[in-house]
Amino acid sequence: MTFSEGFLFVETFKIQKNSMEEFNNLKDVTEEYIGQFISFLPDLLLAILYLVIGWWLIKMLIKYMKKFFVKKDYDPALSNFLATISKWALVILLLVSVVETLGVETTSFIAVLGAAGLAIGLALQGSLSNFAGGVLIIGLKPFKIGDWIEVNGISGSVKEISLFYTKLNTFGNQLAVIPNGELSNSNVVNYSGEATRRDAITIGISYESNIKVAKQTLLDLLQEQEDILKDPAPAVVVTELADSSVNLSVRFWARNEVFWDRHWYTIEEGKRRLEAAGISIPFPQRDVHFFDHSKEKATTEKSV
Repeated sequence: MTFSEGFLFVETFKIQKNSMEEFNNLKDVTEEYIGQFISFLPDLLLAILYLVIGWWLIKMLIKYMKKFFVKKDYDPALSNFLATISKWALVILLLVSVVETLGVETTSFIAVLGAAGLAIGLALQGSLSNFAGGVLIIGLKPFKIGDWIEVNGISGSVKEISLFYTKLNTFGNQLAVIPNGELSNSNVVNYSGEATRRDAITIGISYESNIKVAKQTLLDLLQEQEDILKDPAPAVVVTELADSSVNLSVRFWARNEVFWDRHWYTIEEGKRRLEAAGISIPFPQRDVHFFDHSKEKATTEKSV
């Protein structure tokens, strides 16, 4: 054997030896991973079982929840919102439970999730306030679409109720968009909340006019109108002795759908009938007196 052949043999032997060592190391690592996987397999199967059963239970629960909302005649927007929130909350709990079953520490994950929720809540404070107000309005139903309401000096017919805003159509056919946060924290007058409504129209007559004749004239006008309710009975009463008039309050009850028609008609026809009965309706007047100060000045100079 020559020197070169001997050197080649030695190098070949070293390579084979290194290959055998690498193979043995790979074999040991593989056996270790297989052993870990086998020991981990029961937890993995249990986690998969939790996930499948949990997901099925969540679907069934949300299904029954939606049926319950329909049975109780909940608003569709509120029903969908509650179902969605409940579903995501249950899914998060399920995932945390599954991850914990796999042996993963979830304390830090929950802490990060809570911190993220707090940060998002602070950033969206105004929107969340409107959102919470929308949930209260849809859930408690202080008014519904089509009702005539007044809030913070704005009055109109309710056109739309969403989770964040409520839209009103005003008398001038203008669209008023009111945040639900402001709406839920304000005094709201719902003029359509009841089937009937009382009106009180103030009409002033002069001090020289006959009060009994004026009251009877207006009362006859009320009793002639079929849309004005007989019970409670309409009435005309003296409410004030003002500076230039005796004020009468014309009071009656009517259904909401004909209320404004009766209101405008009673004002117009009431004035016409009072005038026909010889009853005058006064208006504020002022007497203006002019003084000639030049004569007063001349008289003063003569006396001096």
